[in-house]
Amino acid sequence: MAFIPKGIIPAMVTPLTKDGKVNEKALRKFADYLIEGGSHGLFVVGTTGEFYGLSPEEKKELFEITVDQARGRVPVYAGTGAITTREVILLTRYAEEAKVDAVSVLTPMFISPSQKELIEHYTAIAASTRLPVLLYNNPPKTGVNLAAATVAKLAEVQNIVGVKDSSGDFTLTGEYIRLTRGKDFHVLLGRDTLIHAGLCYGGRGSIAACANVAPRLVADIYDKYAAGDIKGSLDAQFKLAPLRIAFNLGTFPAVIKESLELLGIDAGACMAPVGPMSAEEKQQLRKILTDMGLLK
Repeated sequence: MAFIPKGIIPAMVTPLTKDGKVNEKALRKFADYLIEGGSHGLFVVGTTGEFYGLSPEEKKELFEITVDQARGRVPVYAGTGAITTREVILLTRYAEEAKVDAVSVLTPMFISPSQKELIEHYTAIAASTRLPVLLYNNPPKTGVNLAAATVAKLAEVQNIVGVKDSSGDFTLTGEYIRLTRGKDFHVLLGRDTLIHAGLCYGGRGSIAACANVAPRLVADIYDKYAAGDIKGSLDAQFKLAPLRIAFNLGTFPAVIKESLELLGIDAGACMAPVGPMSAEEKQQLRKILTDMGLLK
């Protein structure tokens, strides 16, 4: 396909009102903040976006609002992952109706499908849509891993155009890249500490949670690398690292939403049972953001 997933694509948080509804006004403002910060795309309803707590109707609403606010300035990627193939196909149809540019499909979770079943799952999803499809591997969260040989096989499907790898296993990421060379297939990093390494190895960029908080800094990793400023790219990667490492200060994605609140960006609370960070944790986070130059 002509579509090439590349650059830095923030895995957007879902701004919520105090009663837990989608905060459309905050979402629109946030989308502008990310685009103006140099992001190369927007990824809505992903892991960072608390997809697991949203109804199909809410997901459709988020797809539509994000596409409308992006106004063609950057591509919009929609997360349509679910446990069953039929639910993924339904959500992918909603995404297509909303006119997103591509979908990202997380592996099933809770169940433990074989690699053969994963190939059948993704092949059926790709056949159901005209949209470009990105595989999404996140075994720390799902307990399901896309083997390198499985990804190489799925790369032969015409509209499966890439994979987001959040495994944190760079040997696996490297095998995704090595085994799909020469194919119309592109590998994106999902572990924010490995973006520069991925680019050096032949990756196309990252779908990055940290880009919610520091879009310009994360975009610099890609933009400087693409401009030939390898040292500048690496410097940006090192500067970003403390924020990603700080994710363990709270239950995911509390650190990202709390960071946004500290920056004056309305993200709302996380969905229960994820609660707020403690006062001590917030103080540690404030220091990290200050040391990074994100807070004064």
